[in-house]
Amino acid sequence: MVDSPLRTDLFAGSRALVTGGGTGMGLAFATAFAAHGAQVAIASRNAEHLEAGAATIATATGVEALTQVVNVRDTESVAALAATIEAEWDGLDVLVNNAAGNFFAPVAEMSENAWRAVVDIVLDGTFRVSKACHPLLRKGNNSSVVNIVANYAWGSASYVAHSGAAKAGVLNLTRSLALEWASHSIRVNALCPGVVPTEGAKANLFPAPEMEQMIVDTIPRGRLATADEMALQVLWLAASDYTTGECLVSDGGQWLAGNPFYTFGRQFAD
Repeated sequence: MVDSPLRTDLFAGSRALVTGGGTGMGLAFATAFAAHGAQVAIASRNAEHLEAGAATIATATGVEALTQVVNVRDTESVAALAATIEAEWDGLDVLVNNAAGNFFAPVAEMSENAWRAVVDIVLDGTFRVSKACHPLLRKGNNSSVVNIVANYAWGSASYVAHSGAAKAGVLNLTRSLALEWASHSIRVNALCPGVVPTEGAKANLFPAPEMEQMIVDTIPRGRLATADEMALQVLWLAASDYTTGECLVSDGGQWLAGNPFYTFGRQFAD
């Protein structure tokens, strides 16, 4: 974890759930909440990831995380997750919708199953988890939802059109829920993170070393982001009492310099 400028007790007494929380950015998010006083729960499709993630959180913070295997594409699985949270905590203060999937594929060569898989995880999964957790969030203390989007959600998403369409939907859903749930004392925001070199990103988006450098060359800050940096942004959104319906962009200026996916996506596809 990076040094935090935030109080270590900022989320004392809070209960935070992170989907896709067993690895990568999701694990960094959950660890950061635990380090700032929260009880945490992590959900993932992979039981081994959850076991390792919980061990990481415990070692770093001393907090024992709740874990549950969940498939955000399955309504019953998501309902079971919400039931576990209710049984263990009787409410929820923070939900981070981080579960995602992505890979390079030209639309002309993309199967319907590939399209549906990504949209179902990213957009439909965010809907399912948010809806299932809504009664729990209403029991929370000034509750907050943070959804994870991408900087191609409002522009071209060449060669990752399935993810771009899904993330655009998540951004719209974020703003819609911010209005619908404001009277329920639930804030809903989005984080647009920079490119973080997680194992999943390396495998699916820049498997060759030269591709990673191509991405770095599109970022005015001149480097990739870290998961811990993005975790601080999530903490801020979850704690900011007057902020709702917003998208915090923390991508090192990449979106201002122009979306890079067409350039290196084309090389990957070719």
